[in-house]
Amino acid sequence: MAEHCSRIWSAEANHEFVLVGRSESRLEKIASDLHVRNTSSKISVEVIDFLDISMINDLIDRVYAESPIDIALIAHGSLPDQGTCQQDITKVNDVLNLNGMSPVLFSEKIAQKMEQEGNGTIAIIGSVAGERGRKSNYVYGAAKGLVTRYAEGLQHRFAGTDIKVVLIKPGPTDTPMTSHLKDQGAKLASVDGVAKTIVKAIKEGTPTVYAPTKWALIMAIIRSLPKFIFNKIDI
Repeated sequence: MAEHCSRIWSAEANHEFVLVGRSESRLEKIASDLHVRNTSSKISVEVIDFLDISMINDLIDRVYAESPIDIALIAHGSLPDQGTCQQDITKVNDVLNLNGMSPVLFSEKIAQKMEQEGNGTIAIIGSVAGERGRKSNYVYGAAKGLVTRYAEGLQHRFAGTDIKVVLIKPGPTDTPMTSHLKDQGAKLASVDGVAKTIVKAIKEGTPTVYAPTKWALIMAIIRSLPKFIFNKIDI
């Protein structure tokens, strides 16, 4: 999702991008693509272990030493197999840390810097999975539930300031993370459409946005179902 958002921003104007990820080859490929789209944009890549607190601290400090961040889009994560999680608590630990704790740590470090500067936007990718615990994905949902509560608290902290916190809750989207769902015939949202929704929400400072927007209604219904009905549904 972040890659497609970057393409939109690159087409709109000249920007300075700092691409952060685990695979240098993948990051370099994205950087090359963005450079072709806009040769005037400045693009750098940073390889990081998303679970290493010292690396997170060092990265954000180094970036801010060069220039303040206007927009931080925190979009990393993985979609685990629920059955595997139920058989291996090591996997549960990995899922909760990568999808929950890591986005929170990145956000909190960036929030410290933005508070010092007095402005900026932190956009965090949550998920509709964090809306209500469901047997099909409750470990992943628990991690995203953490992200949701954290983002809400961060929004409260910066209410009335020039620091904006945008929480994006995508439904299942056609990305590499969901390729196994696509192979199973699942209907997935277009990543281009979701990226446009994200970019628009960031531009407008929308506190919470569902992508596609239909998921706002879908999840409102799921949240409101009485437990005796909910427990009969295979989701």
